[in-house]
Amino acid sequence: MDRVDTVIVGAGVVGLAVGRALALSGREVLVLESENAIGTGTSSRNSEVIHAGIYYAAGSLKARLCVQGKEQLYAYCVERGVVHQRLGKLIVATSAQQVGALEGIVAKARANGVHDLQTLSAAQARALEPALACEAALLSPSTGVVDSHGLMLALLGDLENAGGLLALVSPVQSIAVKQGPPSHPNVLRTEDGTELACRELVNAAGLNAVELARAMQGLDAAALPQAHFAKGNYFTLAGKAPFSRLIYPVPEAAGLGVHLTLDLGGQAKFGPDVQWVTDPSDLTVDPSRGEAFYSEVRRYWPELPDGTLRASYAGIRPKISGPGEAAADFLIQGPADHGVPGLVNLLGIESPGLTSSLAIAQHVERLLSPTQP
Repeated sequence: MDRVDTVIVGAGVVGLAVGRALALSGREVLVLESENAIGTGTSSRNSEVIHAGIYYAAGSLKARLCVQGKEQLYAYCVERGVVHQRLGKLIVATSAQQVGALEGIVAKARANGVHDLQTLSAAQARALEPALACEAALLSPSTGVVDSHGLMLALLGDLENAGGLLALVSPVQSIAVKQGPPSHPNVLRTEDGTELACRELVNAAGLNAVELARAMQGLDAAALPQAHFAKGNYFTLAGKAPFSRLIYPVPEAAGLGVHLTLDLGGQAKFGPDVQWVTDPSDLTVDPSRGEAFYSEVRRYWPELPDGTLRASYAGIRPKISGPGEAAADFLIQGPADHGVPGLVNLLGIESPGLTSSLAIAQHVERLLSPTQP
C-alpha cells in the first residue's frame, strides 16, 4: 500500500488552494481528481466574480473568509500574473420598496469589515451607468472578476513546485477513516484498485463532498447535512452591453438575483437564476427560461432589446440548505467536530468559494495544525 502525508480529494479551485497551502507547509501532498482536467465542476461554471463580502451573516465563515480571501486573491493575482479586473459593482434598488434594503446591506457589510460601499442616488448611479434604471444604488468598488482557469493553473503550479502531485481520472471508490491516534492512517481506494494510506485527508469534492463524507467508513454520519443542488442558468448578450461595471439587483433568498456580469473580454452575461434540481449532472440550459430573464433584467435595464439573450451555460451550487430554508454557511468540519484526527470535510462550499479559496486553505491548515498561531 502506498503512503502519503496528505490527500486532497477534488481539484477545483478550493482543493487546489488547500493542496498548495499544505504543500508549501512542507507536507507531501497528493490531489486526487475524478475528471480528466482540473476545475471542471463548480469552479469553471460560475460568474468568476471576486466578491467583496457584503451579503453574508456577521461572524459567519462566508463573511470572514470572503473578506480575507478577497484581499489575498487580489494580491495573489498580481503576484502570479493571473488576469483579473477590479471593475466595481452596482447593487440596485429598482423600486421604492427596495431602497430601504440598501441600508440593511450597508450595515451588514460594515459588520463584515467592508467599509468601502458608497450610497448613490438614482442620478448618481446613472452618471456612472447611463443605461441603468433604479431608485438608488450602492457602489462596491472592490468587486471584480478573475480568470478562474488561470487562477487554478497558478495554484497547481505552486502545488507542484512545492513537491505536490495531481492525479487525474482518479475517482475515489471508498474511504476508511481512523478513529485512533494520529499514527493510524486513513485508507483510500480508487476505482482502479489503488490503495493509499494517509495521515491527513481533506474532502474538497465540491458537488460530491457530502456524499463522499457520508460514505466514509468510521465517520458518524449523524453530524453530516443533506446535499441539495441549485442549478444556475446563464444567458449571454448578443452584442455589446452599455455597462462598464457589474450590475446586481437587491438579493433574493436563494441567490443574488439575475445579475449582469462582464467577462475579461467585456462580454456581458446574465445569471444565475435558481432552479432546484436532483441531478447535479444536468447542465443543459432550457432556452425558454430566457423569457424570465428578460423581465428580471429589464427592471434595471429597460432598453434590453428583444431577441438578444442566448442560452449559454449552467452551473450547480453544492448547497446544504434546501428550498425555502435560510442559506447555510460554509460547513468546514475538522477533527474537533467529528473526532477523526487529520480529517477535514469541506461541505456546502458554494459562492463565495472562489473568492474565499486562499482563506479557506489557511483555515484548513490551521485545523490540521492546531498549534499553529
